[in-house]
Amino acid sequence: MSAEVIDSTGDSRRAEAPPRRRTCRFLASSPLVFLLLLATLWAAAALHFDVRVSWLRTPLAVGYLLAVLAVWILAKGPWKKLGLTAAGFALVLAWWFTLQPSNNRDWQPDVAVLAFADIVGNNVTVHNIRNCDYRTETDFDVRHYDKTFDLDHILAAELYMVYWGSPYMAHTMMSFEFEGGDCLCFSIEARKEKGEGYSAVKGLFRQFELVYIAADERDLIRLRTNYRQGEEAYLFRLNGSPAQVRTLFLDYLNRMNSLRQRPEWYSALTHNCTTSIRTQRAAADRAPWDWRMLANGYSDELLYERGMIATNLPLAELKELCHINARARAAGQAADFSRLIRQGVPGIKP
Repeated sequence: MSAEVIDSTGDSRRAEAPPRRRTCRFLASSPLVFLLLLATLWAAAALHFDVRVSWLRTPLAVGYLLAVLAVWILAKGPWKKLGLTAAGFALVLAWWFTLQPSNNRDWQPDVAVLAFADIVGNNVTVHNIRNCDYRTETDFDVRHYDKTFDLDHILAAELYMVYWGSPYMAHTMMSFEFEGGDCLCFSIEARKEKGEGYSAVKGLFRQFELVYIAADERDLIRLRTNYRQGEEAYLFRLNGSPAQVRTLFLDYLNRMNSLRQRPEWYSALTHNCTTSIRTQRAAADRAPWDWRMLANGYSDELLYERGMIATNLPLAELKELCHINARARAAGQAADFSRLIRQGVPGIKP
C-alpha cells in the first residue's frame, strides 16, 4: 500500500519515495541497465580472451568488473552510474577495434598455405588447392596442387552441410562441379595457429583469422566422413543456371584473393562458414536475411522453402537421400571419389 500524509486540513497526499528508492525503481525498469550489463560482460570477456599478454588477461578482466561494481555502489545518481559504465565499455571497445588480423603467424600445417586464383578471361588457375593425405584426423601429410578451370564448362554448385552434434548448427561448404567430373570445394573456417583449438566462445572475439580453404573433395569431405567421429555430411545440389553458378564461383575466388591481401577476423556470428557466403556479395545482391543463417543447421529447410534445392520430395526424404557418409566411406581414396558420393543425390544425373 502506498504511504499517505494527512495535513492539518484533513487532506491526504501521497508521500514521495526517498531518492534512493526512486533510483532503484528507475534502474530496475530501464532497458539501458540490461544492455549495459551485457556490454559489461562482453567487455570483461574481450579483455580475458583478446589481451595479447597472457598474464594480464584475467587481472584486467576481474579489475574491469570490480571497477564497474564500484561505480554502481559509489557513484551518485542513476545517470552518472549509466554514463560511467557506458564510458568504460566504450574504452574497451575502442581498444578492441585496434586489434589487427595478420597472415603472418605460426599456423597449423593444414592452413599455413593460402590459396589464390589468377583469372584471365574464362580461364581460372587456382593455386595451392589442398589435398591432404590422411591416416587419422590428426595424422596427415599436407599436399597442394594448381589447376586451371574453364568457366565455360562450369556445371553446378552443391552445398555440403556437416553436423557434429547439435541440430541447430552445421559446418557448410560449397563445391563447384565442372564438365569432366572436376570439382573444387571451398571451406570457410577459423585459421588456427599451432597448438590452438577452435572454441565457439573464442570465436565471438578476435582469436582467429578468417580463411577460405580451396581443396579437393577427397580432402575436405573425406576428413569429415571417414576420419572424424560423429560427423554426418549431406550434399545438396543447388538450383541455378550456369551463369548464376559462374557468378557464385567468382565471388568465392575474389573473396579468397582479397583475404590473401587483406586478412580479416573470423567471427562465429558475422564472419563464419555460412554468413560469409552472403556477405561476400554486394549488399544489393544478397539473399534476404533469415534467422536460419545463424542457426545454420536449418539451412536446408531455408533453401527448400526458397526453391533453391530439389522440392519434388518431402524435405525429410530428400535429406535422407542426400546423406553421403556411407558412400564416402565406401569410396575411400578412389580417384573418382566425387562421382561416387554423388550417386543417388536428387538433382544430380549419373
